[in-house]
Amino acid sequence: MDIVEKRIKMSGVDALSLLGINDSNLQIISDRFDANIIVRGDSILIKGEEGETNRVEKVFKELMYVLNRTGVLKTDDVITVIELVSGESEKQESGDSKDIVVLSAKNDLIKPKTPGQRQLVRAVQKNDVVFAVGPAGTGKTYLAVAMAVAALRNREVQKIVLTRPAVEAGESLGFLPGDLKEKVIPYLRPLYDALDDMLPQDKLKLYVEKNIIEIAPLAYMRGRTLGNSFVILDEAQNASSMQMKMFLTRLGVNSKAIVTGDITQIDLPQKSLSGLVEIQKVLKNVQGVSFVYLEKIDVVRHKLVKDIIDAYEKYNNWDGKD
Repeated sequence: MDIVEKRIKMSGVDALSLLGINDSNLQIISDRFDANIIVRGDSILIKGEEGETNRVEKVFKELMYVLNRTGVLKTDDVITVIELVSGESEKQESGDSKDIVVLSAKNDLIKPKTPGQRQLVRAVQKNDVVFAVGPAGTGKTYLAVAMAVAALRNREVQKIVLTRPAVEAGESLGFLPGDLKEKVIPYLRPLYDALDDMLPQDKLKLYVEKNIIEIAPLAYMRGRTLGNSFVILDEAQNASSMQMKMFLTRLGVNSKAIVTGDITQIDLPQKSLSGLVEIQKVLKNVQGVSFVYLEKIDVVRHKLVKDIIDAYEKYNNWDGKD
């Protein structure tokens, strides 16, 4: 068995907050892992078997990340990170994909909670273009945004681009108050809400101001090439065939795209073909493209949402006989 040593600098964090009062957090970690952990000044020295040493290093780095983001570290946070790092290791050893996506600004670890969501994460890890199709409440948009933030944080990409079609569903844009930007903000609000749940407000504002995170209507994508970017097209059932082709051909080098939508909630005029419906036939045999279909069992909103979806399905399939 090879013994290795690793050193972690506690730069940018308060050592007392990280290690805990009377080294309580340090003790929890030492009790869980079979590695020797020694604190020397502003450094943490880890010595032990390579796999175990790597796990301890990851625990400390994740805890430092949480502490930097939130300014506080609770015992529950330490235990949660230990369990997730240990669980991730077991899955990797068994050949399964890791489930941790991104750490929330509110101390919550965002990870897939259902079989369909886990399939979505694995598909994004393996493919450059992924379509997530499913009903409301299955976490398609939220999980897609979380994976984009994770990629930006890990420096896998340099930019996040989030876009939606601004389809006039019962209200004309021309009659809404304000300029064009103000008129389309309501369409983009779910994307802002997801980001606000994952990034501190000051960092999110900075990213938007520096155009590191861009949120714009789908029409704004025309004529562009999006390199080194994580691109998300949300509510894609309301993109026309031409818009879908335009969006997919924007991808540049080192970019990923997730397209989300619910084909039961199309707001396009009846004569218009949804690009999300058509694309399932167009790209079904293209390598590097994956389609993930989420179901009612993947709904993670209020428990009544599943019942509501069931009720609508029964109503739409009803033949008039009791």
